Amino acid sequence: MNALKRVATAVVLIPIVLGLVLRAPIAALAAVAGLVALLAVEELLRLSEAYGIRPLRWPTLIFVALFFLLLGFDVGAGKPLLSTAAFACGAALAATLAAFVFLSIAMRRADLTRAFPAALVSAFAFIYVSLPLAMLVQVRQQWSGAFLVLYLLLVVWAGDVFAYFIGRSLGRAPMSPRISPKKTWEGALASMAASLIVGMLLYNYALPVSSALLNAHLITRENGFFALEKPPLWPALLLSALINIAAQLGDLVESLIKRGAGVKDSGTILPGHGGMLDRVDALLFAAPVLWYYAAWRVIQ
Repeated sequence: MNALKRVATAVVLIPIVLGLVLRAPIAALAAVAGLVALLAVEELLRLSEAYGIRPLRWPTLIFVALFFLLLGFDVGAGKPLLSTAAFACGAALAATLAAFVFLSIAMRRADLTRAFPAALVSAFAFIYVSLPLAMLVQVRQQWSGAFLVLYLLLVVWAGDVFAYFIGRSLGRAPMSPRISPKKTWEGALASMAASLIVGMLLYNYALPVSSALLNAHLITRENGFFALEKPPLWPALLLSALINIAAQLGDLVESLIKRGAGVKDSGTILPGHGGMLDRVDALLFAAPVLWYYAAWRVIQ
């Protein structure tokens, strides 16, 4: 029954997510990413209560909302709207300010023994959840951005699907029994294989896929991949492998947080998938890998 709910939720959500990634204006994408970040951060703050922390709930949510509001602001007429260098400087400034802002607010607490843990979890929530999702928005603003984000999602989703079903049916060797007893090495290897295959297929068919999306009016030309000369295959395979490793680590890290909190899911907003944090946990580690690749591509 849970597997059926999982599939049904995915069938509904995937077309919506793909439509946003391929077609939505940057401001709309930033707004949706901000909403996802707010929901995931709220779940993380709730989990922190199981550790005896009284989080700074409203200051944290307001800080995250303001960050995505600035991210979606159209600062120029060209592409990208927000350059990689400007985003990197802004993200670094926001991460630095987060520590000072939350510590300053926590000073007002009557019980000072709770001040530092509350500020710490708020700063962590911003860096752990908000910055990676913001990186996806910034990648989307770059040339071939829609294709790059589509590539990331398909590589992560393929790995997740194969890890789930192969792990359940063939998994025998536990990978991390203390943190996530159901995860197996067989599932992890199947996940890696699926990500590599999807990455290779997207590499080989980047031009026809982009052309089909363009003809269907799902992307504009600058958002697709139309290079006539292909780069070597090995960087694409390496990137797919690194994204898969990051995604699996992201899943394990969130499992660690939930295990310490004594809960199975971070929330109940998505039937069969748990909470929003459960759904984006892999992307939170995988998105920075793609962002650094895109940033490296810009400076080449």
